[in-house]
Amino acid sequence: MGSDRTVAVFGAYGHTGRFVVAELRARGFRPVLVGRDPDRLKALAYGTKAHGTGAYGTEDRAAGAYGTEYRAAGAYGTAPDIRTASADDPASVDRALTGAAAVINCAGPFATTAAPVIEAALRAGIPYLDVAAEIEANLDTFAHYAERAHASKALIVPAMAFFGGLGDLLATAAMGDWTAADEVHIAYGLSSWHPTAGTRTAGAVSRERRGAGRRIRYTAGRLEHRDDAPPTLEWPFPEPLGPRTVIGEFTMADVVTVPSHLTVPEVRTYMTAEAARDLSSPDTPAPAAVDERGRSDQTFLVDVVVRSGGAERRAVARGQDIYAVTAPLVVEAAERVLTGRTRAVGVASAGRMFDAPDFLRALSPHISVELFT
Repeated sequence: MGSDRTVAVFGAYGHTGRFVVAELRARGFRPVLVGRDPDRLKALAYGTKAHGTGAYGTEDRAAGAYGTEYRAAGAYGTAPDIRTASADDPASVDRALTGAAAVINCAGPFATTAAPVIEAALRAGIPYLDVAAEIEANLDTFAHYAERAHASKALIVPAMAFFGGLGDLLATAAMGDWTAADEVHIAYGLSSWHPTAGTRTAGAVSRERRGAGRRIRYTAGRLEHRDDAPPTLEWPFPEPLGPRTVIGEFTMADVVTVPSHLTVPEVRTYMTAEAARDLSSPDTPAPAAVDERGRSDQTFLVDVVVRSGGAERRAVARGQDIYAVTAPLVVEAAERVLTGRTRAVGVASAGRMFDAPDFLRALSPHISVELFT
């Protein structure tokens, strides 16, 4: 294990990866920029245009990740640490992780990248975190690495992102002192959804694995595939959003993370109908930056309801840009992993690995959270 402030970011020049790199730098870490394309890595590090990529857009906005000071000198007054690696070349990933204290995997589709980067992290003896929203990829991580990671006391935190991570933290905090519940409902109130190229690619991979037209839901304590259309419902979001039409059983990674450690037989996720239409339309453009941090104008409200018998508890989170907010989520997790503020070993979701209420309080500069327990 290397310096405890050196963190490798696999997929550093991707849309979410750039936010993660910027957050690491802002919190005093030294990010190691890892990816397949050396030109795009250099563009991210130095704020120059990557050869053949055209003018900066949402996928190559290097200045948004570092700012002029870092581009000139690097985070610590030295040249940025750039390492080329590919998930299909294990030796290159090993070299990329040399000297790092942890690795954050931001490179989708995670069905392709998670296992190779986890294997490299295990060889290096360092913690692994990722921002996977793919249900199947997260299932694979739990299935393939839980026993092995626990035996070696390794730390693997999948889905440490807006989908899968935030909902799990909110549900865990809302549970409070309950040891079990009947239902967890996680409703996503997105003002819009401009998917990145990575989101579209990951979705295509998941659909291929499930089979055309099939969807997943978590019911009666297990995942099941269904061929029918999901229901359309109305969800009573808190103000200022208010009641909205949602797609019911719009299943996200929370159906993997929440029941991985909470005793609850029903986990349902919902998505505002407008955002679901944005995601499904091939004409919806990628996110466009509207502020100096590179965030889009998308806003979100996540409403989590936990029910047990006739009692109900609730947690609500509000913020801006689901991709940008993933960065403080995963970097806070990395900070806690590297400073020993964990509650588990092996493969564990956010709600199992960390003190959920304390973690959510730490996100207050980025997300406002209300607990009704």
